[in-house]
Amino acid sequence: MFNNNHKNILVTGCAGFIGSNFVPYFLEKYQKYNIINLDILTYAGELKNLKECEFNPRYKFIKGDICNRELIEFIFNEYNIQGVIHFAAESHVDNSIKNPSIFIETNVNGTFTLLDVAYKYWMNKPFNYKEKYKNCRFHHISTDEVYGTLGESGLFTEKTPYAPNSPYSASKASSDMIVRSYQETYGVNTVITNCSNNYGPKQHNEKLIPTIIRKALTGELIPIYGDGKNIRDWLYVLDHCKGIDLVYHNGEKGNIYNIGGKNERTNLQIVNTICSILDEKIPINKSYKELITFVEDRAGHDRRYAIDATKIENELGWRAYENFESGIINTIDWYLKKYNKKELD
Repeated sequence: MFNNNHKNILVTGCAGFIGSNFVPYFLEKYQKYNIINLDILTYAGELKNLKECEFNPRYKFIKGDICNRELIEFIFNEYNIQGVIHFAAESHVDNSIKNPSIFIETNVNGTFTLLDVAYKYWMNKPFNYKEKYKNCRFHHISTDEVYGTLGESGLFTEKTPYAPNSPYSASKASSDMIVRSYQETYGVNTVITNCSNNYGPKQHNEKLIPTIIRKALTGELIPIYGDGKNIRDWLYVLDHCKGIDLVYHNGEKGNIYNIGGKNERTNLQIVNTICSILDEKIPINKSYKELITFVEDRAGHDRRYAIDATKIENELGWRAYENFESGIINTIDWYLKKYNKKELD
């Protein structure tokens, strides 16, 4: 059983990419926190992502659905939850186009369930926290995709109007609005972070960067949507985790903070960079770039995302430590180990 002098934090969806990088970092940094990880283990969540936490006495994994109100109520009561950091989400745009209903269920209804249980557990009535839960906070992890798409210039700020273009981004925008409503209507202490595209260790195979690495190593064609000129702002996952930590502890109640890496790249630049690095690390009889192939563009494919992180930098002192050149090498090295590929001399 957990040490009663420690604070119990519920984190959701941490067998997935960002959460599985966040939990080891958080456990190591905060020795007086216990972490309860609730994850349903969909295809995108793997417990082996958290094997370094498995025997940590301050960590507990519970398999379950954030939409299951009875389970959420049990967890709050059983573990006296004093904070929530909510990662759990369906997040793959292509899947949201094929099957939007599960995105609405998990991202909208699941977020509502967590918020409503937290409100009723921590508070007596609107704007009135129970004495021992006065500092409890609900931190919602969102995405820059809620803002829609940018032209050739400009950046998303916290004041950019929401204009989601895919079922995925619409479900995340909806969940952001529900979080806002619990702040405004009931006085729940909430913060929201909207991040740009993350990359790094433990990302699911279906995402762009792992797909490029895996296809290259197996000699398959590397598919790139459309003309490959869609632009994303890439954020190294550990930098994102540090931003979440800062906002959870020091962010202003009811505020949104955008976390971005200032690393804008077209998809074509990403694939060329990875292929060049692999050409050096695992040379074959031709360049991996010869595997690049262009495929039909995805429906509703936003042209450009880029985040202005000025607010979190100025107010909370956050900085992205990893630039893309160093971060992508760390990432490739991790995947080479995962795929049991040794660098050639």
